Amino acid sequence: MLIRIDPRASEPIYTQIELEVRRAIASGEVSEGDRLPAARDLASSLDVNMHTVLRAYTELREAGVIDLRRGRGAVVLQQEPTVPEMGHAVRHLLDVARRHGIPLSQLHQALDEGAQR
Repeated sequence: MLIRIDPRASEPIYTQIELEVRRAIASGEVSEGDRLPAARDLASSLDVNMHTVLRAYTELREAGVIDLRRGRGAVVLQQEPTVPEMGHAVRHLLDVARRHGIPLSQLHQALDEGAQR
């Protein structure tokens, strides 16, 4: 699994890591039952603090994407099937937001407001 981060991006690094893991799962690069890299190893390869990776893993655990246990590491959980069209739409939306420098928080807000209409 290849994780890329941009230290100059407006999104926090832990959010970038979380999104990259979600992308890898959505693309099938990582499947249910697969172990994610140990936080220490991933932090070292990305040249970031281990607590940054742990925060990303914690966010993924709270979202029900991974199981995180001491001694067992981070393991990908079974995901609900998604409509392929939804994945394409999300990727397109994220690409547009990145091109225009729209932070993830603003994108979340726009989605929340759109859902209320």
